[in-house]
Amino acid sequence: MDFVLVHGTTQSPASWARVATLLTAAGHRAIAVDLLTPEDLPVEGYAQHVREQYGGERPVVVAHSGSGVLLPAIAEALGARALVWLAAYIPDFPGGKCLRDEARTMLEPDWIGVDPTADPAKASEFLFHDCDSETEHLALDSLRLFDPAVLAAHPAGPAPEIPSTVIVPTRDRTLKPVWQRRAARERLGVTAIEIDAGHCPHVSRPAEIAGILTGRA
Repeated sequence: MDFVLVHGTTQSPASWARVATLLTAAGHRAIAVDLLTPEDLPVEGYAQHVREQYGGERPVVVAHSGSGVLLPAIAEALGARALVWLAAYIPDFPGGKCLRDEARTMLEPDWIGVDPTADPAKASEFLFHDCDSETEHLALDSLRLFDPAVLAAHPAGPAPEIPSTVIVPTRDRTLKPVWQRRAARERLGVTAIEIDAGHCPHVSRPAEIAGILTGRA
């Protein structure tokens, strides 16, 4: 099975290193793609950018955090067999709102306006508070900002007709867990899988995430 791993808005592909290693050890292929480009692209442009980095067929596509905006387009471009939303923004498929319209509803108030890439202490507080010291050091090395305007402004289209799994970290300090659960149910028609972790469980709980991915695939 192929897994295409899509980083979020505050980390590079390096954030997937441990999960990718575990998936490979279990006999799968894991490709951590890089969304960063020299210039901002439309949503379809980022989907094609991912397509250029992946040469296989019908992968499971896993998106973290703000890259949930891009997940439907990436899935379509790759012919994905399944989607996984990991502590991810789930677009407002029923109502057509964009992420910017929903920010104050879905984000924890203390997270709004924080740039963790400019402040390691804030990164530790909001993203990596559940990591041990060694993992936290590795996580801080993976910090990188990816925040093109299209993520905030892109209106939701129709819901993807591809099986979805939603993983909700119950100690998320950035994206409200209660919002994630409700969005999974109302926007994708699924019950979320909950994990005792912060916003980046692929960093802090890689074995558990790899286990969920292989089990659901």
